[in-house]
Amino acid sequence: MITELGHFALILAFLIAIVQMVVPLVGAHKRWPGWMALAEPAAQAQFAFTAFAFAALMWAFITSDFSLLVVVQNSHSAKPMLYKIAGTWGNHEGSMLLWVLIVALFGALASVFGEGLPPTLKARVLSVQAAIGVAFFAFILFTSNPFLRLAVPPMDGQDLNPLLQDPGLAFHPPFLYLGYVGLSMAFSFAVAALIEGRVDAAWGRWVRPWTLAAWVFLTIGIGLGSWWAYYELGWGGFWFWDPVENASFMPWLLAAALLHSAIVVEKREALKSWTILLAILAFGFSLIGTFIVRSGLLTSVHAFANDPERGVFILLILGFFTGGALLLFALRAQTMEAKGVFSLISRESGLVVNNVLLAVSCFVVFFGTLWPVVAEMAFDRKLSVGPPFFDLAFSPFMVLLGLVLPVGAMLPWKRGRVKRTLWQLRYVFVLSLALAALAYALQSGRSALGPVGLFLGAWVVTGAFTDLWLRTGQGGVSRLIRLPRADWGKAVAHAGLGVTIFAIAGLTAWEVEDIRVAEVNKPFKVANYELTLKGVRREHGPNYFATVADIDVRHKGAALTRLTPEKRDYPVAQMPTTEASIDYRLTRDLYVVIGDQQSNGGWTVRTYIKPLANWIWGGSILMALGGLLSLSDRRFRWAAGARKPQGVPAE
Repeated sequence: MITELGHFALILAFLIAIVQMVVPLVGAHKRWPGWMALAEPAAQAQFAFTAFAFAALMWAFITSDFSLLVVVQNSHSAKPMLYKIAGTWGNHEGSMLLWVLIVALFGALASVFGEGLPPTLKARVLSVQAAIGVAFFAFILFTSNPFLRLAVPPMDGQDLNPLLQDPGLAFHPPFLYLGYVGLSMAFSFAVAALIEGRVDAAWGRWVRPWTLAAWVFLTIGIGLGSWWAYYELGWGGFWFWDPVENASFMPWLLAAALLHSAIVVEKREALKSWTILLAILAFGFSLIGTFIVRSGLLTSVHAFANDPERGVFILLILGFFTGGALLLFALRAQTMEAKGVFSLISRESGLVVNNVLLAVSCFVVFFGTLWPVVAEMAFDRKLSVGPPFFDLAFSPFMVLLGLVLPVGAMLPWKRGRVKRTLWQLRYVFVLSLALAALAYALQSGRSALGPVGLFLGAWVVTGAFTDLWLRTGQGGVSRLIRLPRADWGKAVAHAGLGVTIFAIAGLTAWEVEDIRVAEVNKPFKVANYELTLKGVRREHGPNYFATVADIDVRHKGAALTRLTPEKRDYPVAQMPTTEASIDYRLTRDLYVVIGDQQSNGGWTVRTYIKPLANWIWGGSILMALGGLLSLSDRRFRWAAGARKPQGVPAE
């Protein structure tokens, strides 16, 4: 019964979305207040019915209702409860329902918190948001219905993909989708502004919180996915330039550019056309990511589906929304006249450089991701574009971004002097250079990557907090504490980027790897550590069998820890997984993976010493924390609502 109600609620949400898409848009064009006012209750009702449908599907997974095809294909009665719940979105149909739930959620939030928006703009924003929902409701109901019943339910299910049965992957998709889909609100604001033909400082204030929220969620989602890949896949890496990883990273880059560009719109009423274009492209790349994950165009361990027919449907959605918005942009761009004037040396120019570097780096990733497909279709050649290309082509832009970030952030608005700003950063430069020289001296002749990364990281981190300190003027610590949260958020987010840059460079430059056949009770050394395989045992988990190795670790003669890497076999899914065992420390991880047994009775053991690994995700946490601090700034949240609309403006 609950399943039928969930299906019915999904259909009702689809119908409400159609009404919300059409009626307020016509009302805004005709200046009919009643029709425009319908957008708010419609958005809230759409969310309520979609949430009920999603809850009904989750209940089917929790109760192992094997009359539903999607539950049979992605669950099992012996699976732990966390993964039964995560199975709701750990498949194509359920994840698409989560997609539209978040579209509806952002629309409902805009209807509640958009009190300061002009009625016509608010109606158009909610109509565009509903149009996105309509497209994906249709996609779900006509091609990917999660409520399809089986005439003869089986006794048990086929289990969830074992790689997804992990806490990191249980929480990774919801955060990622909140970021992906959250960019739809920036898109809706951009299209609504193009329809109205007006972008001003108030529009910049309205669009920034939604973009920032989406960027924060994307940061958390990407960080969780990277952490999961690091400890779960057994490869020992944190980023593989996998097509699906790239699909989430590209919108993140454009959302970061959009955030900084919207600041210029708000402060100076400049870069209007560019900001609108970024809002369109950021969501467009989210749709491209959805297409990559679900079309089978590119293979990936992260892909949900391999169905070209569904891919064509998503491609049509992508073409309609992105292509339509770009066409509207081309027709209305002349109305986006910039008012603010600024010199070549100014904070505005610094933000333009920031935007250019982020946008170009995004298109570099895009080119590398899709080039194998283009080469196969156009030249009938099978090519593979891997980490060497991305490391070589992408890294220079991040190095340049790290170099200009502290300078651009400290330049005054409208007009500034580079010499004065560089003089303020002189101690930051000396400290960064000294740390890099120290690292180079201590690393015993290795490459310059580690010291360069340390220089850039220290430059960005100390530069961010130097900027924060200079904002206090003569106020000292008391004034520092009273600075707006947005200022603190900016400093913390920039510092998080600096920490991540240093951590990635340090891990890449100073990692130690050892692969060998280890015999029981025969110690072997890896750098300053002595490891001993004490034995291998068999264990039985809730829905898997495991081969577990016990490895004792000593450091400088003293016992340090026991690591227990595993190889798991999931009999229902008929799929093995590797579970690394990691000794986490502040400055390094000791990472051990057990392989297959060899003919001599020994076992293949891979050991990695990974310096600064945890700092990568620590930097991600700092970036997300900086975004949350900015969102909590009262000025940031309520500036757009300070001016209450007095009525429907005349034409």
